[in-house]
Amino acid sequence: MPKSIVAALQIGSSPAGKGDTLEQILGYEAAIIESGASLVVMPEALLGGYPKGETFGTQLGYRLPEGREAFARYHANAIDVPGTETEALAQLSARTGASLVLGVIERAGHTLYCTVLFFEPQGGLVAKHRKLMPTGTERLIWGKGDGSTLPVVEGKAGRLGSAVCWENYMPLLRTAMYAKGVEVWCAPTVDEREMWQVSMRHIACEGRCFVVTACQVQPSPQALGIEVANWPAERPLINGGSLIVGPMGEVLAGPFVGQAGLLTAQIDTDQLVRARYDFDVTGHYARPDVFELQVDERAKPGVRFIQE
Repeated sequence: MPKSIVAALQIGSSPAGKGDTLEQILGYEAAIIESGASLVVMPEALLGGYPKGETFGTQLGYRLPEGREAFARYHANAIDVPGTETEALAQLSARTGASLVLGVIERAGHTLYCTVLFFEPQGGLVAKHRKLMPTGTERLIWGKGDGSTLPVVEGKAGRLGSAVCWENYMPLLRTAMYAKGVEVWCAPTVDEREMWQVSMRHIACEGRCFVVTACQVQPSPQALGIEVANWPAERPLINGGSLIVGPMGEVLAGPFVGQAGLLTAQIDTDQLVRARYDFDVTGHYARPDVFELQVDERAKPGVRFIQE
């Protein structure tokens, strides 16, 4: 059906760890059902956490033992995919009848990835996307995804695709996803700034798609009882700003700031044909005689064993 309710669940990772965070997610089951949402998008790194302000004991050229201990704790709080947490989320999707798209820290051996998971009510965990380019010092703790995890999923609300936080600023990635026919662009993030909201409106207008972005909310260092270097003690670490945008860049709901909760809006994917009448970025508005993008979707393991 072209008309559906989509939602951004604005919530933060619990300082108590992934188990408590998972319980908080599951606690929104009744609200999701009551909202009638066909799709619920949740923030980046929700299960596993976004360690804003943590240095992991690293200076240029050397690493301190306490940084290795911090990474070990972070690794322990990451999740296996599939695993116990993904099974619980699959069951939540089935009970609510909603597609779920959410950010996790995925543990693959001793490497961590900032990953987005896709759950469908009948299929459970159906796909994942690993962040292609961790931003700045995120590269200390997260590996880079490859082209093998750029899925588009047929969800109840439409064709779902995802880009995580600042990889939304990668124009070639956006072009690849537009070419796959994304109808509802899911953008898990921890970027609370107004500029992020401007970017989400731009992507909706550029891709002529609906955009659902979900941001974490985290209390101030003062409230958490911690110190974060060069950050005001009373300022929230992450202040939300979740948003739902229509295909002409119009804000349908939000920005939702400063608290946890479910942000919803009705969308109609029949609008996409009308929106693309004068601008179809990888269709009639493309210039394949001048520009061509090639996307390598092969998996790129560091070691490949070949047997006869």
